[in-house]
Amino acid sequence: MSEKVRLGGMALANGVLVHGPNAWACAIRTADGELKVVARRKRLRAGRVNNPLLRGPARMAEAFALVPQVKRALPEAELPFERPRVLASMLGTAVAFQGLRRANLRPVTRELANGILSIVPALFALRGGELASYHGAEHVSIGSYEHGVVRPKEHERCGSHLVGPMLITAAAGNLVAERAPARYRGPAKAAAALGALAASTEIFGWMNRNPGNPVARALAKPGHELQHRVGTDEPTPAQLEVAEAALRACLELEHDHDA
Repeated sequence: MSEKVRLGGMALANGVLVHGPNAWACAIRTADGELKVVARRKRLRAGRVNNPLLRGPARMAEAFALVPQVKRALPEAELPFERPRVLASMLGTAVAFQGLRRANLRPVTRELANGILSIVPALFALRGGELASYHGAEHVSIGSYEHGVVRPKEHERCGSHLVGPMLITAAAGNLVAERAPARYRGPAKAAAALGALAASTEIFGWMNRNPGNPVARALAKPGHELQHRVGTDEPTPAQLEVAEAALRACLELEHDHDA
């Protein structure tokens, strides 16, 4: 039996994006019910980056690079952060950040509050419409492919599992950066953010390799609860059809690349 391709994904308001090491595919359901599928090879491949300090930022850059590719290839794709309520929540979060900076809070409390606030726009994106259901469809299709049996709507490699590690590493990094001299504080905070992303990605990888470890379970708990209670809904058969169409198209290109 051929080795399984390691896949990732992203839910859209009207479909699912599935990507592997070398290719991506997006499937959507248009307003009139038509199923549209587009698949392309990746221009940026983060899997080629082996440096632990660069792996996390490279994967983030790869994910952002896919967005304009998807929109050009499939203009009808509705990205989560295009919705007005999500944009409004991003603006409100920015205002709240400013309020926290002026508030007389202990540094640790302030940094943890900043971290929690940063996920608010994502939560707004997931509620309302079909996004949470397509998120569930993405997890069911990818998980079922990987394990060979029908899997639930929660997935062990969902990006929500980065929440725990990111809250801890970002808070720690910012606390250290705050101690830098005033003229170096801006660069120090930028370095702390990059370091937090790199560290969180490595911790996330360790969590997936050691799912039975008590520390790994504790770090994964916030993300799993977000998935279970907020981030995913049970998909309909029509939504699963969309997710599976994206998965098949992505795998076809991946297998062509390996041939």
